[in-house]
Amino acid sequence: MPENNKNKAFKRILIVILFLIAIIASFASGILLAGLNANIKSLAQSQAAYAGNVLNKYGLPRTGDVAKDVNFDLFWDVWDTLKKEYVDKSKLNEKAMFYGAIKGMVASVGDPYTVFMDPRISQEFSNDLAGTFDGIGAEIGIRNDVLTIIAPLADSPAEKAGLKAGDRIYNINGTSTAGVTVDQAVSEIRGPKGTSVTLTIMHEGSGKTKDYTIARDKIVVKSVTTQKRDDGIFVIKISSFNDDTADLFQQAVREGVKANPKGIVLDLRNNPGGYLETAIVVASAWIDQGVIVSEQFGDGTKDDFPAKGKALFKGLKTVVLVNQGSASASEIVAGALKDDGEATLVGKKTFGKGSVQTLDKFGDGSQIKVTIAKWLTPKGYNINEQGINPDVNVDITLENYDKNQDPQMDKAVEILNVK
Repeated sequence: MPENNKNKAFKRILIVILFLIAIIASFASGILLAGLNANIKSLAQSQAAYAGNVLNKYGLPRTGDVAKDVNFDLFWDVWDTLKKEYVDKSKLNEKAMFYGAIKGMVASVGDPYTVFMDPRISQEFSNDLAGTFDGIGAEIGIRNDVLTIIAPLADSPAEKAGLKAGDRIYNINGTSTAGVTVDQAVSEIRGPKGTSVTLTIMHEGSGKTKDYTIARDKIVVKSVTTQKRDDGIFVIKISSFNDDTADLFQQAVREGVKANPKGIVLDLRNNPGGYLETAIVVASAWIDQGVIVSEQFGDGTKDDFPAKGKALFKGLKTVVLVNQGSASASEIVAGALKDDGEATLVGKKTFGKGSVQTLDKFGDGSQIKVTIAKWLTPKGYNINEQGINPDVNVDITLENYDKNQDPQMDKAVEILNVK
């Protein structure tokens, strides 16, 4: 492949890998082969969400809620015209039109994090935060222009079927993967629990392909993993700040204290964020007092969120790994540890998602996520749209990626090994 096209392909990979901060999370150097609970239950919810009639049509707006120069007759004129004149009337669904109109209204504020979620998407969003997916349980990426298994998850259908890191995927259900993108491959491989997908695989060094038919299952992804390295460094990787993160992190802290390491690597790369309270719990493992993060509202007022906990890692040499996919809650943790002098940040500038959203749920199962404030680090730095610069700037190149090298982790280990 020409170098220019290869670079474009690499950028495309990075876009997919680094940030799908919306509904589907990305993990490590690939994407979890799992639909967001796209099983039969979800399909039923999807049908239910768009079934039935739209009630209270042409109803008057609530008193005082609409300015005098807003005439809702226009909305219903457009609605009726579409219903009357659209060429494929049988394809029109009033519920879909209704939810689409609300999505458009919310999107008009111009804030990418203020969104309306219909009941189906709302359920998927909740499943995402719970870390529950349907799929085969593997991470994939493009290496040397070939779709490749980055790593099968422990005890997953992929691992049980015999897939290994480095395996090349040449066909998905008999269709060639030549030129396929990672997101296209994900959409082909994922699917409801109980269904199967056939992958044509070549193990590294084998020289021949073999078909693997793998039954999809529910995949529960732990958001926190740990590793005690032979050199005495303790690694904690947090892939997201989900429902299970706080408890798993506290367990990781206990493991870390017991290991008595020479230093800690906190890996927040490609972590799209999650719960604010969990971010405070994580940062408090290093910070015993003072502000972890502040919320600044539109009227200029602020709410400070203090540290809480025993700060069992305080004073322990620490490196935090960040990159362009580190966002939201992961930026809160990185910013707090940097401002407090408890860690050295290594990697690339973070995403810059420093705003606060609140979830309001409605009777039909839909909900709206509204931006209500911005996050500030302890020293008052505004994370939003600016991101956090690392103390040591280290990139991962296409060559590093193809050779399965991690210069960011290498730099972290180098820093921690300096006496």
